[in-house]
Amino acid sequence: MARMIGLVAGPLIFMILLMTLQLDALGPGASQVLALATWMVIWWITDAVPLPVTALLPLVLYPVFGIFTMEEAAAPYASPIVFLFMGGFLIALAMEKQNLHRRIALNILKITGTNANGIILGFMISTAFLSMWISNTATAVMMLPIALSIVKLLEEGGERDKANKKGYQRFRLGLMLSIAYAANIGGVATIVGTPPNVVFVGFMKEFYGQEVEFGRWLLIGIPVCVVMLLITYFMITRVLFPHRLGRLDGSGALVETRLRELGTMHLAEKLVAVVFFMTACCWVFKSQINGLLGGAYLNDTIIAMGGGILMFIMPVNLRAREYVLNWNYTEKLPWGILLLFGGGICLAKGLESTGIVEFVGNLIAGDGSMPLWLLILLLTAFTLYVTELMSNVALIVIFMPIVLGIAKTLEVNPMYLAVPVAIASSCAFMMPISTPPNAIVFSSGYIKMSDMVKAGFFLNLISVLFLVIVALTLVHWVYG
Repeated sequence: MARMIGLVAGPLIFMILLMTLQLDALGPGASQVLALATWMVIWWITDAVPLPVTALLPLVLYPVFGIFTMEEAAAPYASPIVFLFMGGFLIALAMEKQNLHRRIALNILKITGTNANGIILGFMISTAFLSMWISNTATAVMMLPIALSIVKLLEEGGERDKANKKGYQRFRLGLMLSIAYAANIGGVATIVGTPPNVVFVGFMKEFYGQEVEFGRWLLIGIPVCVVMLLITYFMITRVLFPHRLGRLDGSGALVETRLRELGTMHLAEKLVAVVFFMTACCWVFKSQINGLLGGAYLNDTIIAMGGGILMFIMPVNLRAREYVLNWNYTEKLPWGILLLFGGGICLAKGLESTGIVEFVGNLIAGDGSMPLWLLILLLTAFTLYVTELMSNVALIVIFMPIVLGIAKTLEVNPMYLAVPVAIASSCAFMMPISTPPNAIVFSSGYIKMSDMVKAGFFLNLISVLFLVIVALTLVHWVYG
């Protein structure tokens, strides 16, 4: 019903606004852009049509209204940021196809041991690490069956001890939640780990001409990821769902069995590991490599696309024309997300060029008397709780230009506001609909809605306070 209402309400309200709005004082075309933005927000919130389809509306309507020429409207859909994420997707697809991600996860679980809390910690570390590089949805899908296998062992054995039944139930619940939360948290560590980060990077380039470098972001992303994982682990195992279980018999054997099923690393898997390692090193040490080469030959997009292209030309069997990655496998590549990025950047350009972003920024910023920490707190809290109800990508596409407009109005470093807002959009812990990993683990049947809401409520509060501290300390140190 919500989708049907949204499908009709979007264009209807768009037409009403076109006939009633008089915003030419802001800039030529402001009324049309705001009407279009309202239509897009309605469709994004109600999910009336696929998100990427909504993102194509500016490509059609901006030239019609004379906001941009066709060439200007189409340019954001081929932004370097779009190709940065595409290259990351290709590398992630190769890891998935050759099962390198599964081997990494199982080896981490092997190291963390068979203690109940050690298993939860192992799952969190594995999930977060993989989510730094591949889709958090794919990571959760991969980790859930492994977790369910361990749960099945408990149901067949240890849960016969009725005295420990409540402990086992809490362990299962904590394990499932830890996978979802770690998948969300891990993505913030890198600029390619989660779509909102890429949208943020694109807007910084578009609004300020500032490149958010991969290696520099790690100085913020890694500490935030590690601290949030530790907080989440502590809250799940010690505060919210303490189980007081010790060693779980059979879990270690299960991990060993899964590793044996993978066998030794084959050639294609080794090639993926080499390309992945080379790409990551180039991202981290890009400045040093450019210094050695004597020019700015490498940027994050070139490195990402270079790594992605290598996956198609690294031969596994030349006679059979078999390579690490073939084009047919790219059917799994989320092409719609790439269109969503382009549409978001295009919408933002229209909002900026017509003066709407500046107007809203002035409205929210007021007379500038609000303390910076309070402004960060309000923006971060708004982002985090709204993303519980709608796509975090769509929210950042809509809200990030406003955040940057506020920063420009107040003449403060935009990173102080934009970084915590971007990270907050990936910290939705309360609802199954908030993020795909939340929905995936909720489908296991071991989580009650009340349990997820309870855990998410406290983690959301902690996240908001923590991100304010991060903005005033770590962001100031890295980008101040």
